[in-house]
Amino acid sequence: MTTHSVPRQGNAERCLDNLVVAVLLFDAELRLLHMNGSAEDLLGLSSRALCGEPVGRVLPDLPELQGLIARARSSGQICTERDVILRRDALRPTVVDVTAHVFEDTQGEAAVLEIVNVDRHHRIMRDETMLTQRNVTSALLRGMAHEVKNPLGGIRGAAQLLERELADDARCEYTRIIIQEVDRLHKLIDRMLGPTLPPARVPTNVHEVLEHVRSLVTADTTHGIRILRDYDPSLPEFVGDADQLVQAVLNLVRNSVQALAGTQGPTITLRTRPQRMVTIGACLHRLCIHIEVIDNGPGIPSELEQTVFYPMVSGREGGSGLGLPLAQALVHRQGGSMGFHSRPGLTCFSIWLPVGNSSDEPA
Repeated sequence: MTTHSVPRQGNAERCLDNLVVAVLLFDAELRLLHMNGSAEDLLGLSSRALCGEPVGRVLPDLPELQGLIARARSSGQICTERDVILRRDALRPTVVDVTAHVFEDTQGEAAVLEIVNVDRHHRIMRDETMLTQRNVTSALLRGMAHEVKNPLGGIRGAAQLLERELADDARCEYTRIIIQEVDRLHKLIDRMLGPTLPPARVPTNVHEVLEHVRSLVTADTTHGIRILRDYDPSLPEFVGDADQLVQAVLNLVRNSVQALAGTQGPTITLRTRPQRMVTIGACLHRLCIHIEVIDNGPGIPSELEQTVFYPMVSGREGGSGLGLPLAQALVHRQGGSMGFHSRPGLTCFSIWLPVGNSSDEPA
């Protein structure tokens, strides 16, 4: 941040709003002049509503800030406080780095705060790792599918020929079992490979998708599980495939239903929020729809957290381990991203879906 005169209205605000980093601008008395869109999104606050308010009211859960600004003012240097806990979200505190710079311009002294979401950077690196792992796994599965399907076809054909030669119905039952098991393995391989048809690209209402999932699960569930809705009605439509998104969310909700077995007061919450400046892969999206599937179950075992999206990995006895990988593949095919955080008593799976493509740019 340079120390020359900085205009505080018009072009300056538009420049700040284009930054991924959360930026807050204060006057000499530490009253808010402006916060950019990334700051509004990170803090869940409105710049217009809080303009003119003191820093202690704007950021009451960051008492370190006044001392940080005082150090920057006295030293004339840029000062940074790392790994500060921001508790805006009751579900999960956010770890941030806060940088303060106090300078003089033609309108007097001003202070700039930059808040970097450390969790966001960790998520971007995790997404890149997961994408690489998914590509490697997909290539491995395609090769395995080719090697397995060919002998399965031969086994099925031989069983059908043998069935024609057998006059004894009791013995024919054995060949029918062989054919059924071959067909089951064939379907399992197809599920592991994921969808083959390209996703549709039509305007889709995310709440219609979630309500459809909710009705399906409510009809199938008899465990007394409450499914709560926490929707943001202001969300716009996105361009995507409603059927594939239904399948992805349905897999997440069914996983939650299974995880809640034996939980007292089992609850699943479907939550939607807008989120700005989200990086997915190598692309920065100005606006994304953030979907969360939250349950109050026992949480994901720590030994599974690094492999939970791998095929055939399941924390449940008898589970196929295909629900989460398939959900992730369906979301990725629509240009979105998936992630999760978990602890005992709370597990949250997140889906980010970009809204529009016209304003997206390389991160």
